[in-house]
Amino acid sequence: MSGAHGSSGESEPDSKRLCTRSASHEPADGDSAAVSVIMPVFNASDWLDECLQAVLEQDFQGRMELSVYDDSSTDNSRELLERWRQRFEDRGFPMLISGHSSSSPRGVGFAKNQAVRQSSGRFLCFQDADDIMRPQRVRLQYEAAAANPTAIVGCKVCRVPEGSTERYTRWINSLSPEQLLTQVYTSHGPTVIMPTWFCSRDWFDKVGLFNEGGKGVPEDLLFFYESLRRGGHVIRVDECLLVYRYHEHAATHSVLEETIWSLRVHFLQERVLSQWESFTIWNAGKQGRKLYRSLSPTKQKKVKAFCDVDENKIQKGFYTYEESKERPKPRIPVLHFTNASPPFIVCVKLDMTDGVLEGNLRSLQLEEGVHYYHFN
Repeated sequence: MSGAHGSSGESEPDSKRLCTRSASHEPADGDSAAVSVIMPVFNASDWLDECLQAVLEQDFQGRMELSVYDDSSTDNSRELLERWRQRFEDRGFPMLISGHSSSSPRGVGFAKNQAVRQSSGRFLCFQDADDIMRPQRVRLQYEAAAANPTAIVGCKVCRVPEGSTERYTRWINSLSPEQLLTQVYTSHGPTVIMPTWFCSRDWFDKVGLFNEGGKGVPEDLLFFYESLRRGGHVIRVDECLLVYRYHEHAATHSVLEETIWSLRVHFLQERVLSQWESFTIWNAGKQGRKLYRSLSPTKQKKVKAFCDVDENKIQKGFYTYEESKERPKPRIPVLHFTNASPPFIVCVKLDMTDGVLEGNLRSLQLEEGVHYYHFN
């Protein structure tokens, strides 16, 4: 999300408490567009002209509308939006503009929900005000979403400035269709990033509205996880359909890493660890130990070993963790990975070992999503 508003039997997870459930909007059939472009805006004047021109240049032949909600911008974003309205209307492209002018913004989740509520499209194309659509974006994603009505459809991206967030961008663009589901527990967030989302309105209504907790709440990750809980699919159009802008005002920076970590841990426990009788944590170092400490007591008892390649860690023999003086310290074996047995939760950062990790996993003839999941 940008600064322009553009990213088990245990206790109830934060994600379920945070997600709003109510349906959004049911337009009359005669008034509905095929696609509503949903654009929340907050202080986006530096980028709006380029963004709106790209929306206007879409080669999609169906009926479209642009639904914009201004979340109390203090720059001239609202004025710029009004200037563009006639250009859109002249093309037969309705432009719906609303917003509020209170002393503080309500947050990107609120702004997206408001833009969805006032729209009528059978499909929703989410667009951040600081990014740029390629001309074929709506057409190609519409085709994919129409064929997969319970999916969140993403696409590949081109990052600007070129070279910014290089590892993240490579991850976005290189995931296989299977990894769009198996790598949902990594620190990168949704495997198709929010600025590229396209989905049917029916599916959006089934998942529920975005969380409106405001600054610091990862509304995209919460929605993404809820979509998966409800049996949703994840698809990517393998073309660069969005120029994805990186800048220091991106609202993504306001979300704390620990917030993301807690949500990821809970979702991992709910979706994977609850199905396993026991498992091994791949990494006896800082990340592996942090994951262990973050698990519920029930899931901690399922950890049969840590494994690693570091002889110093292996020679220590055991990992000991004292949660409280009232509880006995668990002594968990630390093994070389060749002596450990699956399933594994791999807590080693992808793309940071010059291919050694990937080679080690292949040497054991393991299948991602069956014998191991990445949590890094």
